[in-house]
Amino acid sequence: MGDSTSPSDGPAEPRRKSKKPKCLQQELPACKPLLTPMIVVTTFALIGIIFIPIGLASLSASEQVVEIVYQYDVDCIPEQSQNDKVAFIQSSVTNKTCTRTLTVPRHMDGPVHIYYELDNFYQNHRRYVKSRSDKQLRSKASEKVTTNCAPEATTSDGSVIVPCGLIAWSLFNDTYSFAIDSKTIEVNKKNIAWQSDKEHKFGNDVYPKNFQMGGLIGGAKLNANIPLSEQEDLIVWMRTAALPKFRKLYGRIETDLDANEQITVTIQNNYNTYSFEGKKKLVLSTTSWIGGKNDFLGTAYLTVGSLCLFLAMAFIVLYLLKPRTLGDPSYLSWNRNPDGHY
Repeated sequence: MGDSTSPSDGPAEPRRKSKKPKCLQQELPACKPLLTPMIVVTTFALIGIIFIPIGLASLSASEQVVEIVYQYDVDCIPEQSQNDKVAFIQSSVTNKTCTRTLTVPRHMDGPVHIYYELDNFYQNHRRYVKSRSDKQLRSKASEKVTTNCAPEATTSDGSVIVPCGLIAWSLFNDTYSFAIDSKTIEVNKKNIAWQSDKEHKFGNDVYPKNFQMGGLIGGAKLNANIPLSEQEDLIVWMRTAALPKFRKLYGRIETDLDANEQITVTIQNNYNTYSFEGKKKLVLSTTSWIGGKNDFLGTAYLTVGSLCLFLAMAFIVLYLLKPRTLGDPSYLSWNRNPDGHY
């Protein structure tokens, strides 16, 4: 019998290599770990052993933080104006000075951070977030760039507003002053903003112009003789919050506050949160290595760590009660049901 291969058949052509990279052809080497019971138990146990101490340390640090929180949006409205808070806050003739006394619960090591906290204020609203001009904030040469700033882009006569937009227009304008035994406590308002913001987002040649000059005043006014890079209250406010409840740094008290000291706080209640049923709070707080008071972080670590330890113990018990040989083919579906009934 002759060879079945025809004489015209030549040697097989070598397979051509594709010009596409291996990652697009899914030919990259891959690690496929074999999850044995020992590896699974060890992994869960290690996560639990690491996370639980971190959670305990975080909760301990949070517990050491001393906070004084005072909500004043209702208390600082006179009794006769409680039924029409909006009219009171919008009036230019009403006295909005409010004096209250706060007691220091525990010794507070300086610096003591002063925050204002707003609730039900949606700084993350899409139109609000976009209502600014970063180019205008950075450089004097771009002060006429007000594309996204309407309705606070120009004045009624067409003059450019610097800084423009609703974020700057709604700048928080409540003020706080503090005293102990009739002695004024100095509030340090330097270095309350991010250094990167001061250096790269707000120009030292950009000065406020025509700001809060319209018929409706949104918030605080700015000193036209100070560049935006030095107006730290504005810089702090312009870093918009992601949630409707947020705190922003107002200043610092550099001295220690002793337990049971009586702090006299004078509040200028100017900011209108009553139109949208918002809340305002004054917060005095110390800090720790995790920052301010935050029980969530420690609780999350403890929860995850405890759950992992529980699963590790559960897998150990399950393996001891019902051991099985690794890779036993009898557990395959076609071997457990040879007749094809599943």
